Amino acid sequence: MKTWHYVGYLLVVVGALNWGLIGLFNFNLVNLIFGSVPWLERLIYIMIGVFAVYDLVTHKNYCKYCGKK
Repeated sequence: MKTWHYVGYLLVVVGALNWGLIGLFNFNLVNLIFGSVPWLERLIYIMIGVFAVYDLVTHKNYCKYCGKK
């Protein structure tokens, strides 16, 4: 489970940074890297969304601030 947590965290950070770049500079990093392979770009977006939900559901189990004391 720890590996999934790290993968999920990394993908959520990538997604957040990508949205920040889109909002600030209208620059889509995921599209720049994977745009030539549309199905792979779409898969990356799906993975980011799935892991965002996973992180939302399991966050309290791993977070020292939100976890049960």
